[in-house]
Amino acid sequence: MERRRRRPVGFTDVPSNTRRGGDLRTIVAPGTVGSSAGFCGAVRLRPAERVAEHYHPYSEEFLFLAEGELRIDLDDEPVFLAAQHGLLIPRNVRHRLVNVGLTDALAVFNLCPLAPRPELGHVDTEPGPAAEPAAAPLAPATS
Repeated sequence: MERRRRRPVGFTDVPSNTRRGGDLRTIVAPGTVGSSAGFCGAVRLRPAERVAEHYHPYSEEFLFLAEGELRIDLDDEPVFLAAQHGLLIPRNVRHRLVNVGLTDALAVFNLCPLAPRPELGHVDTEPGPAAEPAAAPLAPATS
């Protein structure tokens, strides 16, 4: 157990979760290293990509933007975050992340304390991009 708790875990060592949008990876967590107080990970968003609105009833979220530009909607109030800046997202605050820049954004997040059970940790308040219908193809131009 102690060996597992001390091993480095990389972004690509864990599966991608795209359900809420972006390429989200839970990196240091109970399932990967046996953490007991919280977890951390990272999300990569392409330009104009978003993470759907949700909130955490048990945890505070600490967000650090390593690269890019994000708009974080906190209970519908926009907060703009530049690279190498951090933000606290208090528990029960609805939040959505939107890449408003022209390049990929990479945000690192940490949540603690853990919810009593993993399925209680996130409450979705809007569907993620995977649940949204695809845009209809454009009709070919006629002459």
